[in-house]
Amino acid sequence: MPQTSRVIAVTNQKGGVGKTTTAINLAAGLALSGHATLLVDLDPQGNTTSGLGLKQRATETRTVYHALTTDPMGAPGQYVMLTSVDRLALVPATRDLTGAEIELISMPDRERRLKDLVDGLRDRFEYIVIDCPPSLGLLTLNGLVAADSVLIPLHCEFFALEGLADLVGTMRRVRGAYNPTLDIEGVLLTMYDERTNLGQQVARDVRDFFKDKVFTTVIPRNVRLGEAPSHGVPGVVYDARSRGAEAYLALAREVIERTTRPTAA
Repeated sequence: MPQTSRVIAVTNQKGGVGKTTTAINLAAGLALSGHATLLVDLDPQGNTTSGLGLKQRATETRTVYHALTTDPMGAPGQYVMLTSVDRLALVPATRDLTGAEIELISMPDRERRLKDLVDGLRDRFEYIVIDCPPSLGLLTLNGLVAADSVLIPLHCEFFALEGLADLVGTMRRVRGAYNPTLDIEGVLLTMYDERTNLGQQVARDVRDFFKDKVFTTVIPRNVRLGEAPSHGVPGVVYDARSRGAEAYLALAREVIERTTRPTAA
């Protein structure tokens, strides 16, 4: 197993915070930095899959839905497809995943189904990034049980901290029942506009609340990041010199630094 093998769940039950954009561009940034990276699309909307230009191919192959609902799962490699980004692979999702929440209810070890898949792929990838759905249901629970840590994107707006107590509470319950080592990888400020007093105030409030868990990197509002999915490539590839791309590449470097930082004795 690669020494730096790490599974990061990107999650926030509040929609519109840049969760999928973060998952795609963080994973691509890690891959572009030379690290074998797997992106798992765990959102029934399948935006991560379509954002990588693989929506059509995903309908013709086995997806995360099949991995979660097939018993036994079989070889985990059959759910992995290559992307146009070197060193970046994907476990895709289609609309079929919508039914998994209901089907999982009656399945044994329903909260550990994704963990079985991820553990079977750890020896092939240094980083595995999971794009969780904007909810705290069984799919997100699977993501938290499978992960080593959680990355929380926060939109710099008035209601930024709303609902975070629920997410933190869910993390505590997951630690107590299923995944005792689950940690917060970091809180990421997204869609930041330094020109507004509100953006600056929210950033201060978040840093006061989460302290050193907040990433130094801040993701600005950026049109190029929004354009990239329609071209089927990550923003860091679509326009590598845009402010948004540069920010996500900086985030990838920060994640790598945190992963490889020596643990204090």
